[in-house]
Amino acid sequence: MTPELKSRIEQEIQEHPVVIFMKGNPLFPRCGFSAAAVQMLQAYGPVHGIDVLSEPELRDGIKEFTRWPTIPQVFIRGRFVGGSDIIRELEERGELKAMVAG
Repeated sequence: MTPELKSRIEQEIQEHPVVIFMKGNPLFPRCGFSAAAVQMLQAYGPVHGIDVLSEPELRDGIKEFTRWPTIPQVFIRGRFVGGSDIIRELEERGELKAMVAG
């Protein structure tokens, strides 16, 4: 990963409380897992979506950045949380709302 790409990823996750690197965007998800994660997150506030399909280097870069193999990837308040399965588990345990609210 280039230093510029790493810097861009770090900037995105610092500037927005909830960031999802996803296939498509929050209005038009292009994958069921991305759609599910966005839907759960949006219940608690705005979600900043970044489309990895439009930038192959970003799709590979985010996986390298987090050492997580799948998309979507969710960051809440600058911290990597995981993918759609983790978001679903947090929602089911009633923990997601508090995380997003900070």
